[in-house]
Parts: sequence; structure tokens; C-alpha cells
Amino acid sequence: MSEGIPESGFAELLRELKNRSGHSYGTLAKRLHMSTSTLHRYCNGDAVPTDYAPVERLARLCKATPGELVELHRRWVLADAGRGRKGTEPVVVPGPETVPPAAPEPEPVAGPGPVAEPEPTVAPAPASEPASEPEPAGRWHRCRALVAGRRTALLAAVTVTALIGGTVFALNLPSDDGERTENSKPTTATAGSALTQESTRRPTGTTSPTPHRSASRSASPSAKAPDLAPESTDAKPAGEKPSATPPDRVSTAPPLTVTTHPYSWLTPCSQHYLIDRPPTAVNPPPSEQGAPAWVAVHQAVSAGQQFVTFTVQGTGKQTVVLEKLSVRMAGKRAPLAWNDYAMGYPGVGCGGGVPTRSFTVALDAMRPSPVPEAGSADFPFKVSQSDPEVFHVTADASAYDVSWYLELSWSSGGRHGTLVVDDAGHPFRTSGNNSRPAYAFPLGGKEWKPASEFE
Repeated sequence: MSEGIPESGFAELLRELKNRSGHSYGTLAKRLHMSTSTLHRYCNGDAVPTDYAPVERLARLCKATPGELVELHRRWVLADAGRGRKGTEPVVVPGPETVPPAAPEPEPVAGPGPVAEPEPTVAPAPASEPASEPEPAGRWHRCRALVAGRRTALLAAVTVTALIGGTVFALNLPSDDGERTENSKPTTATAGSALTQESTRRPTGTTSPTPHRSASRSASPSAKAPDLAPESTDAKPAGEKPSATPPDRVSTAPPLTVTTHPYSWLTPCSQHYLIDRPPTAVNPPPSEQGAPAWVAVHQAVSAGQQFVTFTVQGTGKQTVVLEKLSVRMAGKRAPLAWNDYAMGYPGVGCGGGVPTRSFTVALDAMRPSPVPEAGSADFPFKVSQSDPEVFHVTADASAYDVSWYLELSWSSGGRHGTLVVDDAGHPFRTSGNNSRPAYAFPLGGKEWKPASEFE
């Protein structure tokens, strides 16, 4: 453990899990998408991860039990709290002598007004001046220079006064609702506020856009629709042209569609399902195309991991920007105590690479979020009617039975929204399958057999 990080047993348990797994640092680091040196530092106690997600992923790769996952999280919390106390220094507040004196406030200046130019006065010539000097010419030149200097200073003063007065006048202008704007604050544009402002710009008699079921989730709670009074049909904002489309034909649908396949398989060997039935009451494993019907008949739940694919396509020629993909939890429970059934046939090899636009999600983490696979790009993406995108999400679970769904944030022109990606209106469901009775179906066989017979 490096100096300054209190010992919590976190690195010790991490090393124990790593050594027990039999995997090398290089193999585990590649699976976790991190450098080998970083993993060394975590296991040696030289550093503490700032987020718990990679720790849980490492523990799952090392086949940690639920009890070990709980203990590992407790030790990580202690180590993270100790790391937060490292290097704390008092903040030095400068004394009164170091604070520069405040500049005196300028006196209020009245608005610009006509200023009378003083008449130039000619001082009498000194009595001691010799009579031979041409006094009229000398005095005239000196008076002219004096008047010119005073006139220049007077014009400069009038100009500054006009500028200051105009500024004060602008700062005190009333807002559209009769209140002063000096206390107003800038408003951050959100999806909800953008939709609300768009609805208020339509003439009276039209309906505001009915948000998509998923778009309603993105409405900001801070947006106050009643504060925005609808405008009448007679009064339109300056410079706004009347819409050529009749109000009843304004489209309120999102400019994109999502087609979801919740029971895709990366490979048959990697796909397992938990079913609350004995082997004699379970049909032979289906093909990937028949998986949705097979899952519905047996009320099966994806075990260990779930591979979800979804296609996003624009509905028009305008480009839609896919800004962010988020994970939302709908429930987290103890893993199901059901039997585990493998879709791959024992002895039959499985292969296949990781497709592009692939993301992984650690559902056991406190704040699950999609992480791009190695070699895959991250958000944002662009789609249109002629240029769709296909995304692949692999969600892992070992310590919990998790209900979850995805939220896809988008923008197009002045419109913003969020679409929910789920299982036909229901959350996805993925459960851990550690230590569950496992069964496999031999190729050409007639019934399920314990998986231990094929090891």
C-alpha cells in the first residue's frame, strides 16, 4: 500500500480474487479494457479506482461469490474514503491588509441633456506688459486656444455622459412581463423546456406536441409551462413568418424509430437462460430466431448476461444526432434460484468477433453505464432515413436479478427528446446464475443432461 492511502484490505482481497482465478494480469486487463500496469497498481494497493464499476467487473471475471462482492464493495468504500483525505491542506484566506481597497462607486449620472457652452472670457492684459507688444493679436490667439481646449473637454464630457446615461437606461428597461431584468438568470435549454417553448410559439387553437412515451421521461422537472403564456393568433413575434403547414398537420412524432431485438445471441455458447422448471419440462434449445417464442413459453430469464441489439433509423431526410445512451434501473433483487440451461451444444465450438457499435453494461454496479468495447466508437452518432445505425449491448449480472432499460437522447434541429429502448414496453431482465444447477442439451440428444457430464 502506497504512503498516504490507509490500509482497508481492499487490495489484499483484490489480489486474492485475481490469484484464485488463474488468469494473468494481461488477460484480465484486456477483458476489463484497461492497461496491465493500472491493474497491477490496484492489486498492489498503489492506487484506488475512482469508480466501483471496474472493480465489480474484475470480481465477476474472477467468479466472486455474492458475499465476496459485498465485502469487496465495503473495503473499496473505506479505501476510497481514505484516499479522499489524502493531501488535504487548509485554505489560506488573505487578511484585511491583502485585500485591495474597493474602488469608489461612481456617483449617479443623470441622463444626457443640453449643456450650455460657456462664453469665452478675455482676461485684461497685465499692466506691466510693454506697450510696444502687439496685444490684440497675442490675446486673440491665446483666447482662441483656451476656448478650443475647453470646447474639446466639454464635448468629451458630454459624450461620456451620454454613454453612461444610455447604459443606465438600458439596464433599467422593464422585461416583457413588466418586471425588471436586473435579477434575471440565464436558463439552460433542456429537452423539456425546448418542447414547452416550441408549443407556446404556435397559434391558439393548436395542440401542443404530444410527447412520445419515452420523450416524456426527458422533460426537466424545473421547466414551468404555466409561466409561458400562449400567444394569441393576432399577435406573432416580430420577424416570424406564418407557417405554410396548417396547424392540424404539424408532426408531433419523433424524427426517428427504434427496432429492438432483446434476445439476440452473440454466440450460442455464451447464452444461458434461467427457468423455474425441471429438465424434463423444458423443450430443446431453440435457434436464435426462435428464442423470443421459446423464452415466452418457458418464462425464461437471461442468465449471466443478455445480448441486446437495436436499430435506429431516421424517418426523414433531416439528420438526427444520437447524443447519449443511458441505463435506467427498474428493479434489483437477489439472483433467481432457478435451473440454468445453456443454448450451445456441448462439444460444438462457437466463434465470432465483437461487432462494431458494441457496448457493455455492468448491471451489478451502483451506477451502470454503457462502455464501448475496444475498437468501437462512442456517442454521439448521426442517423437519417438512408443511413441507419445498429447498436449491440452486452449486459452482465452475477450478484443480482436486475430489471433495466435504455434511454436514447436525440436532437434534430431545434427539437430534443429521449426514446426508451426496452422489451416491447417491459424492462429487460437479467439475473446472475452463480452456483445454479446447470444443464446442457447434447447434439442429437433427446433430453437435457447435467452440464458436469460434459466437462
